[in-house]
Amino acid sequence: MPLNYKFKAYFCPDNDLYVKKEHMNPAVSIIMGSVSDLKVMEKAAEFLDSVGIPFEINALSAHRTPEAVEKFARGAAGRGIKVIIAGAGMAAHLPGVIAAMTPVPVIGVPVRASLDGMDALLAIVQMPPGIPVATVAIDGALNAGILAAQMIATGDPSVMEKLIAYKENLKQKIVKANEELGAVKFRNRTN
Repeated sequence: MPLNYKFKAYFCPDNDLYVKKEHMNPAVSIIMGSVSDLKVMEKAAEFLDSVGIPFEINALSAHRTPEAVEKFARGAAGRGIKVIIAGAGMAAHLPGVIAAMTPVPVIGVPVRASLDGMDALLAIVQMPPGIPVATVAIDGALNAGILAAQMIATGDPSVMEKLIAYKENLKQKIVKANEELGAVKFRNRTN
């Protein structure tokens, strides 16, 4: 069932994980433990969409749909997935469970659901040796999208160019903000 969002991906609430849009093969898979996580995870999708990286989005639960998680994780590399972004709250086992079953790099997004997200952050970041999960800040899906794009850019010059432009734009925003700050007057300001 397609969602009416700005990005072009399919959200598959049923067990059919492999619906594709416009014959694009996804390079990134965005997985969330619950559809309630979409408000956080869509930031990764929006960034990937802005730099032209095809992706898919699915809701899978390590606790409620463990067989579907296993099928997804074991098949990801064979389907050409290069990076997995997995968001989860509370116990947040999803990123680690996926990482245990795939050679594909996994980026974990701790989702603020309880304990201000600290439970999810600690669950994701505390992986045992041999099962790494790169972890971003609580609700940090935008950074997860950027990190996924940076991983893909190591082998894709066009994505690298877009990332360089993105970072230059960030720099220009700060330069402009500092210029505007310079116009703020205070009686005892020295600069």
